[in-house]
Amino acid sequence: MTKSTKDELLNRLKDAQTGKIPARIDLPPPFENALSKEELIEKFTNKLIEQEGVVYRTNNQTGTLEKLAQILAQEGVKKAMAAEDDVVKPLDLPAWGKHQGIEITTQFDYKNRESFKESIFNQVDAGITGADFAIAESGTLALVHDKYQARLISLAPILHIAVVPVERVVPVYESVTEKVYQGDNTPSQLTLITGPSMTADIQGIMFKGMHGPRRLIVILMD
Repeated sequence: MTKSTKDELLNRLKDAQTGKIPARIDLPPPFENALSKEELIEKFTNKLIEQEGVVYRTNNQTGTLEKLAQILAQEGVKKAMAAEDDVVKPLDLPAWGKHQGIEITTQFDYKNRESFKESIFNQVDAGITGADFAIAESGTLALVHDKYQARLISLAPILHIAVVPVERVVPVYESVTEKVYQGDNTPSQLTLITGPSMTADIQGIMFKGMHGPRRLIVILMD
């Protein structure tokens, strides 16, 4: 560490102790900001696969429903819960599921929180949501939660299926925070999901699904 760098760090620490907010050090723009849309989609896909997620791409809503039917059949899903966000709601999954022989409910089908929690933790085989952003630099989904995007739908079931319009693939985390946390109308919760839920014991042995889904499947929809 050079003397000038050391002095700068010490000065920033002193400013923090006095309550002053130090200016952010200017950094070069991330590599991802220079990528085309198709390159961003490719990078998001590759990064998520590295984290043991699964990615499919479809051309439209019809193709998305066809792929979703294949996934639910392959995964043996008999009962699922779908969010009511602006991506999933237009698919009308509860009505569609009846033709597929699959019971699909939403959070609004339950008379109280206890019956909703009983279903999402103990009865459904999969949670189906949209996503507000897909972050290319790490293969991460970002879900902004409100009454139409119940947090437990993406966290409690053993399988999480996310439908993401390709125009929502963004380069970096800052692309999300700049859009979500501006102005006064900020969400109470934002969930970032990078692959299936994983944790490790004291010996470093990895376990899937200990605190969330064991499987994450993303459908990128044109």
